[in-house]
Amino acid sequence: FRVGGRNPNHLLLLPHNSAVISYATIISMGLLGNVILVKVFFKIKSMQTVPNIFITSLAFGDLLLLLTCVPVDAACYIVDTWLFGRIGCKLLSFIQRTSVGVSVFTLTVLSADRYKAIVKPLELHSDAIVKTCCKVACIWIVSMLFATPEAISSDLYTFHLLEKNTTLETCAPYPVSERVLQEAHSLVCFLIFYILPLAIISIYYFLIAKTLYKSTSSMPAEEQAHARKQIESRKRVAKTVLVLVGLFAFCWLPNHILYLYRSFTYHTSINTSAFHLVATIFSRALAFSNSCVNPFALYWLSKSFRQHFKKEISCCKAKMPIRRASLTQTQPPSRAMSVTGSEISVTLLTDYSITKEEESV
Repeated sequence: FRVGGRNPNHLLLLPHNSAVISYATIISMGLLGNVILVKVFFKIKSMQTVPNIFITSLAFGDLLLLLTCVPVDAACYIVDTWLFGRIGCKLLSFIQRTSVGVSVFTLTVLSADRYKAIVKPLELHSDAIVKTCCKVACIWIVSMLFATPEAISSDLYTFHLLEKNTTLETCAPYPVSERVLQEAHSLVCFLIFYILPLAIISIYYFLIAKTLYKSTSSMPAEEQAHARKQIESRKRVAKTVLVLVGLFAFCWLPNHILYLYRSFTYHTSINTSAFHLVATIFSRALAFSNSCVNPFALYWLSKSFRQHFKKEISCCKAKMPIRRASLTQTQPPSRAMSVTGSEISVTLLTDYSITKEEESV
């Protein structure tokens, strides 16, 4: 559940203000990175590969969370009351659970796809793009099905504030008095949206590492040059997926731990201590930050995405009146065109340098 609101104690204003600043940074950075990621995918045909379809789906899920749940969570640290009514409570609970499901289930299926590309490369088919789109649709449907029970049970419930003689009405997935529901809900969420997917991903990556080790040690000398290039390409994509998985695991673990602690400790009230407030802000902000870090991780790991990302930023700057006037005054048109053409040719050469099923993100 969401606990916020201003506290008259000036010592607690700092965490509240820090939360608002952190959330504003997450929203702005997340929108910038994910919008550019989606734009690059739809604009550049060579980037429309199987791994990138999954990653673009991740970006849509992150954008959904950034535009709805993150601003609402920030509002809880500004005002003392829930502003969005019963419908808003149910809808936002549904959106947040759907977005988390899309993230973790996409990473799981993406790991399975990398396992298939590395361990069973001969099973790749020409209709892989269509099948991948169907898988993405199934991921969204399954995520929404898992989110539906929480949307139904979520409502405005009254909680007693510990250490204060007051009550608070806020959005929660269950009444505070339902101890069994609290404990069951936190455990089920932890298992379905964290432990089980990460366990499956770990198995896939163990098999991938085992296969790569065997393939490099038993490779004939005459095949090493070509095969090593293919293996390096596949390893690069697998490494990128593993980094995204690691970021998800790191960002969401504190939130799950805090939720489990609350569910098994506070059955009739809410802890309003400064430490608990800071821990809540930290865990929630870290969890939401997962929705803004993926594009920047790709920028660091993928040369082709980095080139396109820089180009999109340059285009945005060029559209500014001041920038456009500066370019007109300082650069001849012919030279600007030659530089742009050179950048495009290098980018396309990079994108088409490996086979379709092995293209890097």
